[in-house]
Parts: sequence; C-alpha cells; structure tokens
Amino acid sequence: MARLEGKVAIITGAAQGMGAAHARRFVEEGAKVVLTDLSEEKGSALASELGENSLFIKQNVTSAVDWANVVGKAEEKFGPVNILVNNAGITMAKSILETTEEEYRRIVDINQVSVFLGMKTVIPSMQKAGGGSIVNISSINGIVGGAVGYTDTKFAVRGITKAAAMECSHYGIRVNSVHPGVIATPMVVQEDTKAAVEEFAKHIPLKRVAQPEEVTNLVLYLASDESSYSTGAEFIVDGGITAM
Repeated sequence: MARLEGKVAIITGAAQGMGAAHARRFVEEGAKVVLTDLSEEKGSALASELGENSLFIKQNVTSAVDWANVVGKAEEKFGPVNILVNNAGITMAKSILETTEEEYRRIVDINQVSVFLGMKTVIPSMQKAGGGSIVNISSINGIVGGAVGYTDTKFAVRGITKAAAMECSHYGIRVNSVHPGVIATPMVVQEDTKAAVEEFAKHIPLKRVAQPEEVTNLVLYLASDESSYSTGAEFIVDGGITAM
C-alpha cells in the first residue's frame, strides 16, 4: 500500500524547490495534497501536472485569514487534514548592522510567525481527523549559527516544534522539525550564488549539495505512520556539516 494512502496534506511554498518535490512524492504515495504558494503561475502548473489529487491555493503564509481559507478549502475538497508541512521560507544574508527593522520583521513573519499560524489553524482539523503529523522545515542554521534573521527564525522553528509537540501529543498529533543543509533549489543555485555554493560543497563531508528529493525522503517518513513514535525531535539532512 502507498505510504500516505488516505491522507490529506497541506504543503506551503510548494510551487518549486523542496516544496514541489514533497508535493510530487506525496501524491505518488497516495496523499491528496493542497499546495500553497504566492507564485500562482508555477503553483497552478504543478497542480495541473499532479492531477485530481492536488489543489493549488495562492497563500500569504503570514496571513491568518489566508490560513483559514486554505484549511477550509482543504476540508471542503478532500476532508480533514492529516499532514502539514510548513515549508515556506526565505533567506537573508546581511550583517546585523546592515539589516533594517523592516527586513528583520519580514523574515520573522515569513519564517517564524507563519509556522505558528499554520499549526494553530490546522490543529482543529487534525483533531477531527483523529490525529496527524506536522513537519516544520527549519535548517541546519536552527542547530548552528549563521546569518542574523535567518538563524534566529530557524532556531525559533526548532523551539516551537518542541513546544507544540508537548501540547499536541494527547491529540494524537506529532510535531517534528527537519534541518536541511545546502540543497540544490532555485533559491540556492541561482547564478549569483552558484559559484559560492560549489565552493562550499567541497567542504561538506559528503562533498556535494543535496537534491530536494533527498529531503523529501525524510519529510515523507515523518508525514507517514512509519514515524509513529517520533515527536518533538530534530531530523538533520546535511551531508555531515553539523558533525564537523
């Protein structure tokens, strides 16, 4: 049997990169998937490719109203939600002295507040479903230091994951965080950063960056019932960077 047969999933930031890889695999594994993103053109195209077991909804993940709309439409189309993958996020690589308050608040809203809003909105739906799995995508910068703004928010995702796991365990809802290293997504391998990424890859113990599908394998495990005894934990997929 498919590993997500009968499950209903919401994946944010699903129009490209890791989110798109997760969506494709989830549908292959039997899930009905709601894809959300601000990129309507790419998101709609992917949903069309994936067929009747997918639905694209344009969403601003920092909006509580948008979150209510997404969960409501997911239930209307497919039924109560079993899986939430909080994948949407942005990067920022500025020093603390160069970062404006506006820029800082923006990355906090997108990377951190959106995770709170997503969990708060989806938990009642998961209660109706009799339980569920929430997978929050953090980063290795939620384990070790990095740029201000990005690191702070990814540590926050790690923290809220643990707090929510404690609170939601008696609902039958598991909450875990995934911490990718350098992944070959459009955001990472764009022309102005490609050379720097290739140089950094030489210092990764496995000597390469990961493909999005390698993160998907881990996210799929956490979304499925195979990880039924895992909650409040960090799962690192970084080629060995944090072991150095």
